[in-house]
Amino acid sequence: MSVPQIHLYHCADARSFRALWALEELGLPYELTLMPFPPRARFEGYRDVNPLGTVPACLIDGQLMTESSAIPHVLATRFGPSPLALVPDEPDYPAYMNFLVMGEATLTFPQTIHLRYTRLEPGRCPEAAADYAQWFGARLHNALKLMGPQFACAGRFTMADVSVGYAVMLAMSIGLEEQVPEAGRAYLDRLSQRPAFQRAKEKQQR
Repeated sequence: MSVPQIHLYHCADARSFRALWALEELGLPYELTLMPFPPRARFEGYRDVNPLGTVPACLIDGQLMTESSAIPHVLATRFGPSPLALVPDEPDYPAYMNFLVMGEATLTFPQTIHLRYTRLEPGRCPEAAADYAQWFGARLHNALKLMGPQFACAGRFTMADVSVGYAVMLAMSIGLEEQVPEAGRAYLDRLSQRPAFQRAKEKQQR
């Protein structure tokens, strides 16, 4: 197999952290471009790389991916096989796919509304910021009920945990600590002890 050509465009602790963490978990070679946030306004030429202007932008053998919950699964399956991705004949495959998408669509989305109206446009719509904070908290509380005792599903760490774990990590960094119950904090603590998580944190500081 030829060496994959992977280039990740990343902002510290943005959604692109999912891709960075996944790359470290898999031990794949990659090129990393660190950018200020928001890159569409503060990193010249970024829209030439990703017309959406969002992060991440991940070029995998020349193909652009922009969805942070999809990139870890593609990496694990394209450059696997890896226990980090479930295959369709595993009993927990539906749960795996559900949590993989849930981390972004259900848990990260309401946080972005809160973040916009508290950090990026403070004071513009405080009611929306408060409402979406509570919305996130309720969703996380119920999502934790669906998860296994240690990890999201399958009795092992998978890319679904990269997706969901990032959502919890984000909450703890943008003022939503009160919305994260003890079970969520313990879950993030387990994940943050992983060497790949710690390497990803170090890489984004360079």
